[in-house]
Amino acid sequence: MMKPNTVNKLLVAILIALSTLLTACSGREDDLNRYIAEVKARPATPIPPIPPVRTYTPYVYEGLMGRDPFRQSTSEGSDQVAQSGAGKGPRPDLQRPREYLERYELDTLSMVGTFSKESSEWALIRDPDGVIHRVAIGNYIGKNHGKVNNISNNEVQLSEFIADGIGGWLVREASVALGGS
Repeated sequence: MMKPNTVNKLLVAILIALSTLLTACSGREDDLNRYIAEVKARPATPIPPIPPVRTYTPYVYEGLMGRDPFRQSTSEGSDQVAQSGAGKGPRPDLQRPREYLERYELDTLSMVGTFSKESSEWALIRDPDGVIHRVAIGNYIGKNHGKVNNISNNEVQLSEFIADGIGGWLVREASVALGGS
């Protein structure tokens, strides 16, 4: 425990230190007031004018001159466009029953392997839900009527039918490669 005389000296030392600090702060305040006065004395710079408002030009709808905004585009409902068209050339069989993997886009499917038994070969395809399906040559996968033509150790090759928008079909080669997630 400290002696009362030592405590009094300690308190006096603390009070002197605090008063010195307060005196030092008042000098900074003078500098601040001087700077504020200097800034207020500067001439004001003019504010740039507000840019002019552009006038609104309304769009005139020309009715039957353009595409009907309430009809499907040619990419939507391509099966319906092709059924009603009288185009010539290759066509998918729209009457056949759809296979399970035709409900997915090709880029959502991944090949995870192959296997064969006797003279039959199959590819193993994973759908977006993680379910593995067995696919053979002649099966259909993908939304564009993709028919499997060839199965190798690295990929499944297929031919897809793409609607051209004027009632015909184009054949496009595609593949699903080994790998993926």
